[in-house]
Amino acid sequence: MYINITDSETGDNKGSSGQLVNYLEKENRTAFEEKIENELWFNSLNSDISPQEVRVNIDNNVAKLSRNDAKFFLINISPSEKEIIYLKEKFGEKGAEEQLKKYAVGVMDTYARNFKRPGIESSNDLLWYGKLEHYRYYHHTDEEVKEGIAQLGQPKAGEQMHVQIIVSRKDITNKIKLSPMNNSRGRNKQHSAKLGQFNRIAFKESGELLFDQMFNYNRILKDSMTYALTMKNGNAEQKRAVHLLDQLESKRSGTDRQNILDTAKEIYQNNSPDLDQLIDTIGDSAVSILGALFSSEPLMYENSEEQLPHYKKKKKRKRRPPTI
Repeated sequence: MYINITDSETGDNKGSSGQLVNYLEKENRTAFEEKIENELWFNSLNSDISPQEVRVNIDNNVAKLSRNDAKFFLINISPSEKEIIYLKEKFGEKGAEEQLKKYAVGVMDTYARNFKRPGIESSNDLLWYGKLEHYRYYHHTDEEVKEGIAQLGQPKAGEQMHVQIIVSRKDITNKIKLSPMNNSRGRNKQHSAKLGQFNRIAFKESGELLFDQMFNYNRILKDSMTYALTMKNGNAEQKRAVHLLDQLESKRSGTDRQNILDTAKEIYQNNSPDLDQLIDTIGDSAVSILGALFSSEPLMYENSEEQLPHYKKKKKRKRRPPTI
């Protein structure tokens, strides 16, 4: 599950939302030729909102915002191809679309609660509009375009269903400023109190957990945000420990996956994972972990060249006899 917050896909969120709304109508412009119905906008209250209503309401919800202030933000909710296939097998083509919209409402509930602001408790306290899209297109920044493999604007292959959400900088009452870009850690408490301190990593993790719980999705460690964060930002010990958990999960079908995910998250949050604690957490699977730790078989994972020296034993130097 990929969830991201940006200023705007069109590059400007300090003026009217019209350009972005028009951009997100791109699939509707070819709907008539493809003989499919227009995809209308939705939120937690309605599912048949016109693009004109979206633009007018977002543009008018800007009380006490200066010319240089952000007026809205774009939230991208993109399930992986594996997750999309899972939804379609479980609910059917149309059912998967409706379920993804319901999931988007749940994501906006977690978005609201992440601010930890009085009066901002759910998606109903926000001014936001979502748009379901079925395709993605190659941009000039994609490697395939740079290498000449794909053409600019060409549709990407595979399952690409996703949701784009425009959310106002101000709440539904047009009184409270809310910025997901405010990630201060107590340096300016007064500023954080006004805008709401927003933890983007916690928000994305909440979105992943919501998907798993809402659809009874059995996520493997390698598909989790914790795994990606550890392999990107973790130290050698963290990467090795999480990789061992991944090996354990793949070799033992009966392993409790939620236990694995929780353990991996704990490892990532602690700079020096405690092996004894790791064994206690996994319980009966400790033997497998110890076996992997002392196995002569090399562990293949990212940046292995950088990490191997960390685990090599130092050779003892032979003492020379004293010279006479």
